[in-house]
Amino acid sequence: MTIKFYNTLTRTKEEFIPIEEGKVKMYVCGPTVYNYIHIGNARPAIVFDTVRRYLQYRGYDVRFVSNFTDVDDKLIKAANELGEDVPTIANRFIKAFFEDVGALGVMKADEHPRVMENMDIIIEFIGSLIENGYAYESAGDVYFRTKKFEDYGKLSHQPIDELRLGARIEIGDKKEDPLDFALWKAAKEGEIHWDSPWGKGRPGWHIECSAMAKKYLGETIDIHAGGQDLTFPHHENEIAQTEALTNKPFANYWLHNGYIQIDNEKMSKSLGNFVLVHDILKEVDPQVLRFFMLSVHYRNPINFSQELLESAKSGLERIRTAYENLDHRLKASSNLTDNNEEWLSKIEQLSSDFIQAMDDDMNTANAISILFELAKQANIYLREENTSTVVIQAFLNQFNGITDVLGIKLKKAAELLDSEIEQLIEKRNNARKNRDFAVSDQIRDQLKEMNIILEDTPQGTRWKRV
Repeated sequence: MTIKFYNTLTRTKEEFIPIEEGKVKMYVCGPTVYNYIHIGNARPAIVFDTVRRYLQYRGYDVRFVSNFTDVDDKLIKAANELGEDVPTIANRFIKAFFEDVGALGVMKADEHPRVMENMDIIIEFIGSLIENGYAYESAGDVYFRTKKFEDYGKLSHQPIDELRLGARIEIGDKKEDPLDFALWKAAKEGEIHWDSPWGKGRPGWHIECSAMAKKYLGETIDIHAGGQDLTFPHHENEIAQTEALTNKPFANYWLHNGYIQIDNEKMSKSLGNFVLVHDILKEVDPQVLRFFMLSVHYRNPINFSQELLESAKSGLERIRTAYENLDHRLKASSNLTDNNEEWLSKIEQLSSDFIQAMDDDMNTANAISILFELAKQANIYLREENTSTVVIQAFLNQFNGITDVLGIKLKKAAELLDSEIEQLIEKRNNARKNRDFAVSDQIRDQLKEMNIILEDTPQGTRWKRV
């Protein structure tokens, strides 16, 4: 069996053949860290974490890079409104990002590069594009010449003239063409800035990913991924500027997850349905949220609603109950007979079905259906008069293998007594007073693992079980 991905670049499902046998180079666009992440940011974090997990399950050595945009217009605006500097805002929300996605079972990337830490390579990249005629300086700004790149539009599958009309790019006197995009922006009075050959300024949004992907993964990578909204202009522009520099394909497979709606409406601040993960996790078990996200194929749109969350909660509980019943029976059973070939064959078939589902463009919806079937068969088996530890262990191994790929934990953490929680909070508060943030973070993470969410307020630290 071979893995197939739907490649946005070709609009077809293609067999996955990495550049180097047994190894995968994967880049996922990360968030702009000016606020807590919203539910739309959580979906690609969960989806592509699952892709990474499955590739590792299939034996690949995955090098996974995901960036932080820690300087741009939104961060500058937030810093001005809060009276803080941009690095302070960025640091705060990078920390919050790790807390939120960590609760959702998302593994840290091998590298989380930040724009501010890679300014030299970004400036060098822009300079090389100017040298080869693909970019030009204009009054302190630097722009990319889209007309010069003949394949512009190949990812979004639109002719360049259509893109010029629909890109909503402001036309100014500085540009040679309305579709040219900024690689470097001259600094305005009082803005954070860096020195460059074109004056004080900061990078445009698109150039950062090209520069950092090249630095950490090389000139051509296997997989580039992100939300569907990034296809144009962000990923289109990444392809143009990278391939203009290297004359090589930037990425062989482009993966994009679908949009999220809130109660069947597009999520937006103007509609008042803008949902932050930070807030959701105060009310919802993070494992339920992850399970919900994976219950729909990643390329399809997903509707976020309280009703559907409750359905996901019930579904996950059914699977957990079957697992716990197996675990309990294993501990109580001493029957080591292994003459249960029929049951072992059924379990093995479900393993093959899981691989077949995931090989088919990471169909986690079908994978979860297989989990439900595994739970159903386990419940049937446990009703038999004579059960074998061999079969029970095979069921448990299958549950563990599938849920590890999906990032779902079936074993519930032992519940702490209220008094034990209060003691840990007091220990954390003392650590914070002593500026021992490593211990403070460790205690917060420990409590989050046990579905206990902390909220620091001016009146003290509050906690709740989720």
